[in-house]
Amino acid sequence: MMDILNTINSFVWGPPLMVLLIGTGILLTVRLGLLQVIKLPTALKLIFTARNTGNGDINSFKALCTALAATVGTGNIVGVATAIKAGGPGALFWMWMAAFFGMATKYAEGVLAVKYRTVDANGNISGGPMHYIEQGLGKKYKPLAVMFSVFGVMVACLGSGTFTQVNAIVEITNLSIGIPVMYTAAILTVLVAIVTIGGLKSIAMVAGKIVPFMALVYMLTTAAVLIVFADQVPAAFALIIESAFNPTAAAGGFLGATVMLAMRSGIARGIFSNEAGLGSAPIVAAAAKTKWPAEQGLVSMTGTFIDTIIICTMTGLVLVVSGVWTGDLNGAAMTQSAFAMAFPAMAKYLLMIGLVLFAFTTILGWNYYGERCIEYLFGTKSIMPYRLVFIGLVASGAFLKLETIWVLADIVNGLMAIPNLIALLGLSGVVVAETKAYFTYWEKVRSRKKRIDIIGEPEYSE
Repeated sequence: MMDILNTINSFVWGPPLMVLLIGTGILLTVRLGLLQVIKLPTALKLIFTARNTGNGDINSFKALCTALAATVGTGNIVGVATAIKAGGPGALFWMWMAAFFGMATKYAEGVLAVKYRTVDANGNISGGPMHYIEQGLGKKYKPLAVMFSVFGVMVACLGSGTFTQVNAIVEITNLSIGIPVMYTAAILTVLVAIVTIGGLKSIAMVAGKIVPFMALVYMLTTAAVLIVFADQVPAAFALIIESAFNPTAAAGGFLGATVMLAMRSGIARGIFSNEAGLGSAPIVAAAAKTKWPAEQGLVSMTGTFIDTIIICTMTGLVLVVSGVWTGDLNGAAMTQSAFAMAFPAMAKYLLMIGLVLFAFTTILGWNYYGERCIEYLFGTKSIMPYRLVFIGLVASGAFLKLETIWVLADIVNGLMAIPNLIALLGLSGVVVAETKAYFTYWEKVRSRKKRIDIIGEPEYSE
């Protein structure tokens, strides 16, 4: 059984999907005129200055934090380490490339999420790929929307949202400070229940507080390590770029890597980390209070920048400057070893805090993604049963070592991207049109040197 699933997983996450993911990003980059570069300052400013005047459940900042809660996870610590261990330092360069084009993809997802969002029977905003597939591409494409939703529920319940994250939390707390697995599982289950039963507003409130804190703590920790190895940073950048285009020679416990292996490892782990193209982030982007689809697209785009260009880069640099990538360790143990070289007494605690916060917020974010997918499939009456099942899976996840389920989760994660990417390609013209409308409007405002109050803004149709 495992051999069959591993074969399917290798096929799903093989060259065809990689080409489709990166190809979609390249096409959108061209059609949007390098928007992820030219408009990045505007996008970063909007995180804190978005007007939040349209229909929605939460403000743009909380929508971004909730999306980051799901994307900034163990992949930023463990995933970067496994990518560099497999493909050498050059893998980090290809993570940057995946993120660069992924920013255009994430922008398009945010635009379409707001453009085609709806209101469910409970009066809450519902949106995401399932809605822009059905409404944007047309009713005849509804099977694709159903396919996305089914895979989304499976990922939330069987993989990214539960078992892998729960296992990461109980293992690191047990190894670092000796807390029994049962105690950690009980506390985690209670906390998840308290937050998720309250729905999106509860999740967004918690994410809005934890995500900035956890990102700041982790960045300060990695920055401190880089200061200790400051003299090695220029050489590390040179090695990363050189290894991206030349085979990496064997060194210590590192067996060497070809350029193709570095490329595949970096792109795959980059996409796993920032989820650009998978279709998860637009589910929460749809709930943002905005009347401009392009505005939320810009805010959503910054998620990929923060996740990969900043956080993954800092992790990767720490691994390269410390030299631990050439040793026999991998995953979290490799990152912990790098921290220990700078802070021997504090390393395990710093890593534990980072992993616990990253994994906990990922659980919260994916709970909401699965909820919106189940609501699309079976209506609002299915939401509470889903939440209870999800909480039960979190409780049991600490005691499961089911490799089969993890491989299955990887498979459905990849399959989830296919209907979303088809929609992004089919609706790329809509994304371009919305982008032009947004920037043309504000260009006219600036050219007339007018100050327009929020109340006085002309109505904009979503």
